[in-house]
Amino acid sequence: MSPIIDPINELLIAHGLRRTYAAKLVLGWFLAHPDTSYTHSQLLAVLAKDQHEELDKVTLYRLVDRLTQVGLLLCRVDVNRVRRFQAMPASVHAIPHFECQSCHRDSPLSDALKANANDLERAAQNALEALKALGYQGYSMDFAVRGVCADCATGESH
Repeated sequence: MSPIIDPINELLIAHGLRRTYAAKLVLGWFLAHPDTSYTHSQLLAVLAKDQHEELDKVTLYRLVDRLTQVGLLLCRVDVNRVRRFQAMPASVHAIPHFECQSCHRDSPLSDALKANANDLERAAQNALEALKALGYQGYSMDFAVRGVCADCATGESH
């Protein structure tokens, strides 16, 4: 009988991270909710509510930053300079999204831009290759469009 492989443990090991309870909990949460972005405080609250676990705030902040540094999480900064994190999809270099400057809702644009997804991916890859050629390391790309969403523009509630 072959041993059961835990994909979260494997990801942590592959990225040089310790397999602590907190690391498995946080990475597992992000992987289970790949299309949602969270601030540090939102993640702290949802983990406490859904997992009945209250992680130390400093531990969570450091862990999320480490997961971002090794490329397991994507960090975006909105117009209010609030950092939001989400699971980094495999082989994606740029995740297009729309940030409403009125309600601050963050909406993925991948479906809306589906026809142009290959062009966006190629542009992101070209930019990353240019940075690599210049000696830059440890980078990620954020493709954000900012404005007022249709609901806010028409005065409708979400």
